[in-house]
Amino acid sequence: MKAQAPTAYGQGLSTQARNLHWLLTNLVDEVPGIHSVAVVSSDGLLLLSSDPERAEAVPVHAGDDDGPRGSSADLATIVSGLGSLTNGAAKLMDGGAVKQTMVAMEEGSLFVMAISDGSLLGVHATPDCDMSVIAYHMALFVGRAGHVLTPELRTELRKSMENVQ
Repeated sequence: MKAQAPTAYGQGLSTQARNLHWLLTNLVDEVPGIHSVAVVSSDGLLLLSSDPERAEAVPVHAGDDDGPRGSSADLATIVSGLGSLTNGAAKLMDGGAVKQTMVAMEEGSLFVMAISDGSLLGVHATPDCDMSVIAYHMALFVGRAGHVLTPELRTELRKSMENVQ
C-alpha cells in the first residue's frame, strides 16, 4: 500500500510551506516502499503528513491486515517518542546529537532523522525497502527543509494540519 501524496491541504499556504509540501510529495512519490511520512515539531506536534486526511487517531483492531494501521497522528507520536528516547540515551552515553534512528520490524521499518531546528522526519516503510535509498532521500529532505522551518512556518504548518481535521 503506497502512501498518498498530500493534495488539497497544501493550498492557500506561503511559498515556503508549499515547497515543503512539494518536497514531502516528492519523497513519497519517488521512493519505493514508503507507507507514510510525518514531520514532527520539537514539541511533538504534527507539521506535515503524507496522509493528512488520517491525522486523527484510528483505533487498531485485531486481525486488521489491510496495511499500516493507525494514522499520521500515531506516526507523529511514535516519531516524537522515539526521538526523545534516543536523545536521552545519547546524553547518558555522551554520544552527541542523534542524527538518525532506524527500527527494523518483522512487518516494516521505521526511520527517524533529526532536522536542524529540533523537528523530526519520520518514515514508516515496508520490510523489504532499500534502507540506504530511504536514508539518502530522507537526508535530502532534511537538508532542503531544515533551514526553512522557522517558528512562523511551523505555526503555519500546524494550523494547516488542524484545518484538515
